[in-house]
Amino acid sequence: MYFQRDLLAGRVAVVTGGGTGICRAIALAFAEHGCDVAITSRRLEHLEATVQELEAHGRRAVALPADVRDPNAVEQVMRRVGDEFGRLDIVVNGAAGNFVCLAENLSPNGFGTVVDIDLKGTFNVSTLALPYLRRRGGVVLNISATLQYLGTIGQAHAASAKAGVDALTRTLAAEWGPIGIRVNGLAPGPTEGTEGMRRLTGDKRDTIIQQTPLRRLASREDVAQAALFLCSDAAAFTNGVTLVVDGGLWLASSRVMSLPTEAELERAAGA
Repeated sequence: MYFQRDLLAGRVAVVTGGGTGICRAIALAFAEHGCDVAITSRRLEHLEATVQELEAHGRRAVALPADVRDPNAVEQVMRRVGDEFGRLDIVVNGAAGNFVCLAENLSPNGFGTVVDIDLKGTFNVSTLALPYLRRRGGVVLNISATLQYLGTIGQAHAASAKAGVDALTRTLAAEWGPIGIRVNGLAPGPTEGTEGMRRLTGDKRDTIIQQTPLRRLASREDVAQAALFLCSDAAAFTNGVTLVVDGGLWLASSRVMSLPTEAELERAAGA
């Protein structure tokens, strides 16, 4: 533990996608440092076990199933958090969708679905949290990626969505800074123990490590520690930035995705 245990004492956070992967690690790190946490996901079963772990740290926690693409569902989440916790200080936009697909094989629906979850979902959650955040000031943290910084093959949909998230981060930081709300981004690279790592990089783990200047993959805890910093008073004058946490990989290479074989593409086309 690198920070004081009371770093986020007395604060309340909403973490979308908080039942699994990186966002689960962020939610747990917040609870370990004194924060009460509401986590959301489309499926309740992705949340229940994590809520128990959050409560084991002595914090209040609640699981709120919702689809970030649905503004009405998101509004209900914010109302429930306001009713149960009496405040909202931190919002982490981590709900996301992705898959590997070359642009020529990508359907409009596939492209649009990722944009709807990643970009529109971030907009929905942020703007619907605004009435609660502006009461005391607070922090919005948008989980981005490094796909959009270079030409990552098979990621036209996700790279476009995350580029939009980065732009939204900067715009909201400029608009909301005067009312005491900081908006920043966090861009993890390939991260151990995540579904994204398993699905998107395939058997290229060793290659990724060799291409990474720090010669290892990120852990979920690496990303969670960065989130703690950006959401704490230690980053009180940090606004409108997207912090890359990938050991320098994006500087060395962007072509690490596991591309589908010709046979896989033919089967997908037949389906």
